[in-house]
Amino acid sequence: NPRNAAAGSIRQLDPGVTSQRRIRFFAYALGACEGASFESQGDLERRLGEWGFPVIESSDPGESLDSYFRKTERALNAPGARPPLARICRGPEEAIAYYGFIERMRTLLPFEIDGVVAKVNSIGFQGRLGFIARNPRWATAAKFQPEQAETRVLEINVQVGRTGALTPVALMEPVRVGGVLVASATLHNQDEIDRKDVRIGDSVIVQRAGDVIPEIVRVVLEKRPAAARAFRLPRKCPSCREPVAQMEGEVVLRCANPLCPAKVKEALRHFVARRAMNVDGLGDRLIDVLVESGLVASFSDLYRLTFDDVLGLERQGETSARNMIESLSASKKTSLARLIFALGIRFVGEQTAKALAKRFASMTALMAATQDELLQTPDVGGKVAEAIRAAFANQALRREVAALEALGIEAEPPLIEVKSTALEGKKFVITGTLPVSRDEAKEIVEANGGVISSAISKKTDYLLAGEAAGSKLAKAEALGVSVIGWDEFLRLAAIEEGRPKGPHGDQK
Repeated sequence: NPRNAAAGSIRQLDPGVTSQRRIRFFAYALGACEGASFESQGDLERRLGEWGFPVIESSDPGESLDSYFRKTERALNAPGARPPLARICRGPEEAIAYYGFIERMRTLLPFEIDGVVAKVNSIGFQGRLGFIARNPRWATAAKFQPEQAETRVLEINVQVGRTGALTPVALMEPVRVGGVLVASATLHNQDEIDRKDVRIGDSVIVQRAGDVIPEIVRVVLEKRPAAARAFRLPRKCPSCREPVAQMEGEVVLRCANPLCPAKVKEALRHFVARRAMNVDGLGDRLIDVLVESGLVASFSDLYRLTFDDVLGLERQGETSARNMIESLSASKKTSLARLIFALGIRFVGEQTAKALAKRFASMTALMAATQDELLQTPDVGGKVAEAIRAAFANQALRREVAALEALGIEAEPPLIEVKSTALEGKKFVITGTLPVSRDEAKEIVEANGGVISSAISKKTDYLLAGEAAGSKLAKAEALGVSVIGWDEFLRLAAIEEGRPKGPHGDQK
């Protein structure tokens, strides 16, 4: 989406790449500026324009709302026009009318938006209203309903994930939705297909959930052709042709064959990911080629690859082949938590992998753990414990772990040493952009006795909220969870302002 595209462009290490992206900037706020004072938001933005910054022009405050709507609509329909899009509204009724007008006009704007922001105009009132963490009480985003478009389902394909889950995907006639060309959308499972009654050949309404993920909203039944075909998920895996089964309590069908090529490919993609074994140079296409060529059928096979093996593949030059082999070699020295996460055990995410690594300190001890021992681990409940036990009851996985160790994988136990008990037993959830990376913030919590969780609940002690905090902020406020910003977090952890300590007490 536009925000991520802009953020990624700004973060480019090569400014030459950024300069080619044709990014435009509009100023709307100001940090600390000695000697500058403003009476209102409108005054601030007018002054920014006078200083030479590009700003969204504001309408004449004395102009009636109806007149503003007519003039702006005419201007938006004229090529190259730049009408004043900002508006000072006299009360909530005008603000709501403005929201409805901009929503109708959004496709005519020279840039993409997903809503409008309503702000209290008086700078004095802004100061009195203040902030919650980094979020102002004097401003709020009013998002639009997702844009929708009509298209037609051409076919329904089935994808097989690393856990063997069969996921139906609708292939559609490409249609532009919210500035993006959409040609496919997941249908999740058979129950979802039946509930929406999606058939091959149907005309459907699609949108991008959260303005990101394509989804089919409904079928246009009045346009259903006589030849429309109902779809049923296959009873055999489309990749390996082995029977599939539906586990008790689940709605998805799964392929149980551990050697299924589709499962192997997805498992390998997870294994080499940045947060797992962190192997550079092994993209999706190369993994497909390695599996299809018979060179790789397991995690350990990756570490048996030679320079000549990789060089012999299509589109692999000496430099890329050498880099990949070197990256595989470098990944052999890793942490126990990363290795546990890389194995792709169901329900075991990054935080659970860290908790398991801290609790058991070796892969041997983890594989031998009883149900009761697993349940004594933070973040591990009955379902997770059963999944871990089932995974290590599989002799193929145990042989794979042994093979990885024989090939030189060194999974070090956690190095995090609790340097203080300032956050002892406190459960934190992190959201938004912080002055340090998310991983560094997690390390600080854990190094001072705290616990990280991925979801807000009544048991959460603190939500650490950075800039652009999302839905977790609203949920925390609704549940009465304490919301803190970065500075307050440092005070809680008894850390010197702006100088967070690493897991071993070193200054980051």
